[in-house]
Amino acid sequence: MFSRICAAIIFFTRLPLWRVVTPPPEAYRRVVELWPLAGWVTGGTAAIALWCAAQVFPPAAAAAVALGLRAFLTGGLHDDGLADWWDAMGGGHSRERILEIMKDSRTGTYGVLGLLVYYLLTVTLLTGFTPAVGAAVLMSADVWSKCCAAQIINSLPYARSELTAKSHTVYSPMSLGARACALLLGLLPAALLLPAALLPALAAPVAVTALCIATMRRSIGGYTGDCCGATALMCEPAMMALALICQKCL
Repeated sequence: MFSRICAAIIFFTRLPLWRVVTPPPEAYRRVVELWPLAGWVTGGTAAIALWCAAQVFPPAAAAAVALGLRAFLTGGLHDDGLADWWDAMGGGHSRERILEIMKDSRTGTYGVLGLLVYYLLTVTLLTGFTPAVGAAVLMSADVWSKCCAAQIINSLPYARSELTAKSHTVYSPMSLGARACALLLGLLPAALLLPAALLPALAAPVAVTALCIATMRRSIGGYTGDCCGATALMCEPAMMALALICQKCL
């Protein structure tokens, strides 16, 4: 378990654990089931940054600082996936072309627009909460969105071969115990931090993930790492928007 935790932190963040720990290759095949745990690191860091920055800066600036710090912590891993998703889905008209665009390191017009919409929408939504609630929503959305997106590997086959994968790794489907662990890790921040009135917002990432899975099944007959990262990011503003609606209805 220790090696898999280290592998997940190394894979999903820029923290230099690789300097002191060398997980076996098999550990990287199971990192997705611990993706929510990595979210505790990325989401927790962003939440703390949001609250601290809000003591000094306007709400929008504080949200931008938090999201920027998280992007630096992840090395833009999921941001790259989101850009590739929109480039591929916007410019690809066949399975082969979609997969080709996703593997291309260049970012096109659709990808740039996708990132702009994501950041503008997320920053704007976060300004609708107080700093404390915003921090709780940000961490909860980060972790729960990763948990929901992680279920993609249990629902679809990998769309490429291991040799043609970007990371040269094909993730292993989760066991029943791993799914339960991912669910616990994913729900715990919301259970501990979110006001009870905002808990219905947890439904939004579930719906977005289901929609993304249907899109992947229809367009490429499977998933890629970019698809998982893109889904996780698209789940976040959906959860924040529903949380804001719940807050307005109090």
